[in-house]
Amino acid sequence: MKQQHPSRRKFLKQAGLTTSALLAFNGLSWAKQLSALAGSPLHNIPADKGLDPKWVQSLYERGMPGTYLKSKNELKYIGMPAGGLHTGTVYLGGDGRLWLWGIYNDDREGVDPKTVSWNDGSKEVPVRNRDGANYVEPTIADNKRVLAQGFAIMVKHNGQTLIKELKETDWEEIRFEATYPVATIRYSDSKFPVDVIVKAGGIFIPLDAENSGLPCTVYSIEMKNKTGKPVQASVAGWLENGAHKISGTEKNGSRYNTALKDPEFVSVYAAFKPARPEAPLQRDAGTTCLTYVGSNALANTDARPWPLSPGLFTSSNDTATSREAEKLVGSIATAQAIPAGKTTTHNFVISWHFNHPLQKLNKLKEVTSNEGYYYGAAYKNAADVGAYVARNFKMLHGQTLLWCKTYYDATLPWWFLERTLLNIGTLATANTYRFANGRFWGWEGVNACEGTCTHVWQYAQAMARMFPSLERDTRQRTDLGIAMKEDGGIIFRAEYESRPAIDGQAGTILRIYREHQMSPDDRFLKENWDRIKKATRFMLAQDRNGDGMTDTPMENTLDAVWEGEIAWIVGLCIAAAKAAQLMAEEMNDQEFADTCSAYVQKGGRNMEEHLFNGEYFIHRPDPVQGRKKLGSYNTCHIDQVYGQSWAHQVGMGPLWNPEKTRLALRALWKYNFTPDVGPYIQTHTGGRPYALAGEGGMIMNTNPKNEAKPYGDHVTWQLGYFHECMSGFEHQVASHMMAEGMTDEALVLTRAIHDRYHAAKRNPFNEIECSDHYARAMASYGTFISACGFEYHGPKGYMRFAPRWNDGNFKAPFTAAEGWGTYRQQDKNGKRIHSIQVLYGTLQLRTLSFAGKSGEAALVQWGAKKIPARFSRQGADMTIELETPVRIAAGELLTVII
Repeated sequence: MKQQHPSRRKFLKQAGLTTSALLAFNGLSWAKQLSALAGSPLHNIPADKGLDPKWVQSLYERGMPGTYLKSKNELKYIGMPAGGLHTGTVYLGGDGRLWLWGIYNDDREGVDPKTVSWNDGSKEVPVRNRDGANYVEPTIADNKRVLAQGFAIMVKHNGQTLIKELKETDWEEIRFEATYPVATIRYSDSKFPVDVIVKAGGIFIPLDAENSGLPCTVYSIEMKNKTGKPVQASVAGWLENGAHKISGTEKNGSRYNTALKDPEFVSVYAAFKPARPEAPLQRDAGTTCLTYVGSNALANTDARPWPLSPGLFTSSNDTATSREAEKLVGSIATAQAIPAGKTTTHNFVISWHFNHPLQKLNKLKEVTSNEGYYYGAAYKNAADVGAYVARNFKMLHGQTLLWCKTYYDATLPWWFLERTLLNIGTLATANTYRFANGRFWGWEGVNACEGTCTHVWQYAQAMARMFPSLERDTRQRTDLGIAMKEDGGIIFRAEYESRPAIDGQAGTILRIYREHQMSPDDRFLKENWDRIKKATRFMLAQDRNGDGMTDTPMENTLDAVWEGEIAWIVGLCIAAAKAAQLMAEEMNDQEFADTCSAYVQKGGRNMEEHLFNGEYFIHRPDPVQGRKKLGSYNTCHIDQVYGQSWAHQVGMGPLWNPEKTRLALRALWKYNFTPDVGPYIQTHTGGRPYALAGEGGMIMNTNPKNEAKPYGDHVTWQLGYFHECMSGFEHQVASHMMAEGMTDEALVLTRAIHDRYHAAKRNPFNEIECSDHYARAMASYGTFISACGFEYHGPKGYMRFAPRWNDGNFKAPFTAAEGWGTYRQQDKNGKRIHSIQVLYGTLQLRTLSFAGKSGEAALVQWGAKKIPARFSRQGADMTIELETPVRIAAGELLTVII
């Protein structure tokens, strides 16, 4: 890395990064010592993190795509969500085959329900799926291949016919590049005349929630002739009929496959014919389909690809039937001559259609009405989906690839871009649903903890930036509608609860402001303003003594009702009040804006004075209850300045003394982050295993002052949370550290999570908390937002960039209300050039703001046209006000030269 952050040297000295080895701990020795001590275990997280400065520096390097290799045994756990949003869980494996097939609307908890045994430091304990079973013993792809599916390549060369299946055992090397939403898999073998490159994943187009919700996976298979002579090459794909796969018996009926041919595609449609038409539909009643994009292919409705033979590539028939208990496989094959050194590409679509809502959700009218899913209302079966994708392939797949290229074509490190985005894949699992009436709904983790829980989902930043229409609808339909009580309280699980949660209430108000910012105009705000005020008034009323610090005992995300004034909840409510103030000002509701402003000022002042202990923010006990009940009290809590973290995500600036905020973050680094959680979890037992010995992470709550009974006099089961590493909270802190200029710490913490999910250990695409693909982990995208210093307000046409490093040569993607594209800033010949290129949709701008170098003059150009503008400076920042708004279309460029 050429440019070093200006605070780097000071940081290395303060944080103890000048030593090259980890501070040595003898965990067994610690455990023996502590067992003899009265009271709580001693704090044993080293202040000196023992990190090699060269390694820290390397985190800034651009690097290469994250690549996992067969030769390193890194493929067996990989499961990238490869379908559409809210269409079930279909995993793309490390060798390119699909697995898991969680598309049947079953109520299993997690991707692999199981209980495993784990030593928590004191004894062997059973660990359920929601407790981290899949973290301790990750699911292996070969154990979950529910449907037969795959591709094979046949090459005729030098009088020989050679066949290889696209699977791990058939190739000398396979390289899986972990770029979501489209992964690249490279197959190579010195004895095979072609190399194969597969690009696979779902249709994923930011801002287009409709097309991104297609129940399908696309395979683009490229074959490169690496010989000096032409070769005849064929590719064949096959898919088992998935109808009634789980519940099928011989008495129920028969499966059938039908070949469909069209000028634009060839398909094998797989369905089921019941023996008794009046029989009730099973949850796995539905259809699957294999489609080839193009007409030059042979369809085989009853393929027999095992063992592989040339017949797989040449057979053809139009229909086939099997008894339900029998496997029925359809295939499609195509052939083409490949000149020496050239490539060919063949595109396939695998689609499914199972339109029966999960009965576990029977409190939802969307389920009890049997209306089904959004994709089920739009398409009549899997063949209909395949036909739509094939006929619109250039647009759908092209825009998916364009987004993938746009996102990763940046100056930020590859590993960082991967980790901060990939959790959006949660939306393409059975963790989320979109019902026929358009309503979005989600678990916390797959089939665990229902109700699109406000105090979990409010941490997630990804969906709002990628698919803002889904978030706006959820705020309006659910939070301000179904879930809102007469007094303004928002029930934190909607139909599945009866109470508000205070952090969920505040977080929802903040999300409403974010959703307003990600709108093209102020319609969303105006339509919902009365209910937004109602929700805000409820939150303000929870400050019983009028000091601006919430003190009403209410549920929070740690599943308990805490007493007293709790910094992280107080600060979150201050942030929400600030958001409400800003919305009130936009609505010209000055009276309410003044009410919120007074709360913000009073709360911030009192929080600084009464909840800051000189190092970090604390939990002040209730004056009557004292410390009888569970709380964080004088401990160092991971979310203590979460409100300010949220403020950075929506461009609200400091809410209280920024130096005290940074001191609190430095305390979290000092007291809660450890490069090896082993010694801590061995002595602080009761938590769930979301980080194991030898892995780094940030502990939820620590007791650096070694107080007796630090968490109250009568602790409950929730105390176990305090000793864990939950990645969603860690991402929140990383995003905040990044925003406050603590870039080293932010990258180290993010990298610790990234390394915990290395494919050699477990599935890189599945961050686990309470079950798989936990929603809170989508907080990771907030760290990307902070790294770019990105702020946006669609109705105002405002956009800001303030890169946290490499500001002289920076490039990154952005998403806005109606379009997305690339932002770049470069220093050339004494000038700083800012460019905004729209690649999809449109972007309306009126005001631009940039951090860093400013000059005496600036020039704004829209293509070749100069745009009149006013310029102002504040310190090193520059603001540009265009005299009239501009709407930049896809392919157009706006440039500001300073």
